[in-house]
Amino acid sequence: MINKRKNKRIIFVGSVFVLSVLSLAFVVTNFRDNMVFFYSPTELANVETLQKISGKKIRVGGLVKENSVQKIDAMNVQFVVTDYEKELKINYRGLMPDLFREGQGVVAKGNYNTEENEFFSTELLIKHDEKYVPPAVQKSLKK
Repeated sequence: MINKRKNKRIIFVGSVFVLSVLSLAFVVTNFRDNMVFFYSPTELANVETLQKISGKKIRVGGLVKENSVQKIDAMNVQFVVTDYEKELKINYRGLMPDLFREGQGVVAKGNYNTEENEFFSTELLIKHDEKYVPPAVQKSLKK
């Protein structure tokens, strides 16, 4: 009788432990697959970095260079991002965020083409200062 209880308890504790380890392994693997690293144009010029990022989605950030924005059509825009050391040409496909402009900080998510030294993005994150007020709120404040 005592051995049966002890065996059931050992099996239960062992099962919980195995399920916990499997769950943790699943979570860690999932996070690793969804992790997106951030690079500057200068870091992308490094050969070691290029080997790490081949075929992976990454984020590139910097300032939009003055007089570099070219609208190709309604959904495609090319511009240059700089970190004041190196420059990187970015091809963006999608609707432009309202805060996007020259001289503004931007982070682009996408893939890097090493042969042409171009970045292809489908998502832009625009940085704004802490004083930003949406235009609709600004109009209502003026009234």
